[in-house]
Amino acid sequence: MFEALSDRLNDIFTGLRGKGTLTERDVDTAMREIRLSLLEADVNFKVVKSFVARVKERCIGAEVMQSLTPGQQVVKVVHEELLATLGEAARLELSNTPPSIILLAGLQGSGKTTTAAKLALALRKQGHHPLMAALDVYRPAAIDQLISLGKQLNIPVYSEGSKADPVQIAANAVQEARKNANTVVILDTAGRLHIDEAMMTELQHIEQRVKPHEVLLVADAMTGQDAVHAAEEFHRAVSITGMILTKMDGDARGGAALSIRQVTGVPIKYMGTGEKTDALEVFHPDRLAQRILGMGDVLSLIEKAQEQISEDDAKKLEKKMRTATFNLDDFLNQMRQIRKMGPLTQLVELIPGMRGAMKQMGGAPDMNDKEVKRIEAIITSMTRQERQNPSIIDGSRRRRIAKGSGTTVQDVNQLLNQFKEMQKMMKQLTSGKMRLPKGFPGK
Repeated sequence: MFEALSDRLNDIFTGLRGKGTLTERDVDTAMREIRLSLLEADVNFKVVKSFVARVKERCIGAEVMQSLTPGQQVVKVVHEELLATLGEAARLELSNTPPSIILLAGLQGSGKTTTAAKLALALRKQGHHPLMAALDVYRPAAIDQLISLGKQLNIPVYSEGSKADPVQIAANAVQEARKNANTVVILDTAGRLHIDEAMMTELQHIEQRVKPHEVLLVADAMTGQDAVHAAEEFHRAVSITGMILTKMDGDARGGAALSIRQVTGVPIKYMGTGEKTDALEVFHPDRLAQRILGMGDVLSLIEKAQEQISEDDAKKLEKKMRTATFNLDDFLNQMRQIRKMGPLTQLVELIPGMRGAMKQMGGAPDMNDKEVKRIEAIITSMTRQERQNPSIIDGSRRRRIAKGSGTTVQDVNQLLNQFKEMQKMMKQLTSGKMRLPKGFPGK
């Protein structure tokens, strides 16, 4: 989502790093570029004005102007002010006496029902026993969708159909949770195409009846500043305690994420990063700031890896890398495991300096099903000996592999060349000779 903003900021910083000293004119030029970058990313103009003013004030002070590395100091200042804008991390406030009640609100189309299932799955992984409740009686399809997601995840769903009163359904769902020892109740309320009085009144009545511990607004990040306006309107009607921004994996400009906390005072608690039910991440302001500035997010990468790759598999892989015995069978296995962690284009964002390096190499391919199947077809069309030792694959073998996999010789060549480059990179990593890509902070 922040690809364009990240590229623009890194171009600005690269220009500043090339200067031994900074003049006030250099700072003015950089601030003008930063202002334009943020406005193009759809950040609220008041937030941009305040942010740039704070950064400029610090950049023309002794902290930056008299530094031996003024370019690096500007990056440091921007990073710290981004953190101030995003606010501190906020976690779910759950009750010590279950069940904890979480009310989800939002406009129709924001992904509220899917988010209810994602949140329930995330809480179950933390050891909770969630119950989801279908309160959108105006859209039978929403009730059916929640029930279907519940069956898919093996998470119970409380529903009274489309003719019951949503306020009473909420109260009955809480009673059901107490009876069945569910520790969390997630209320999926009705949305509308736009904010109206009837929706807000219903939310107020539900809030008064069940007194939820958390009222989370689910907002579509792709709508930009409309998401900020929606947060303001909902916050006036009910006590919004946090937000879940959905579709953060899209190609929108992402300004809502940088604006919401400062404009509304409401913290973002989660972000949806894909369509799958496990594509929900805790919102870490510090990690997002690092991603925007091209510093990567190693902690999120490790967390994703730990969910998909066992410790034994990781040790075996590390040994193969260290002893230079990593082969095409291992490559295929790792590719399948990495794919479970999410699209490659998203993972590249988490590795410090990697996106810049991939850009120089022509960009990171999107690891979609078609790409994986093509690579899998090529590798499985090889003999065991060829997979163990790709260097023996000559012209005639390449033609045979291409024919057997339904691909072209060029496809086979491309895969073998990519694998060779990967082996070189692994050798450098394990020997400690891997250098940080040009443009990475500190380089």
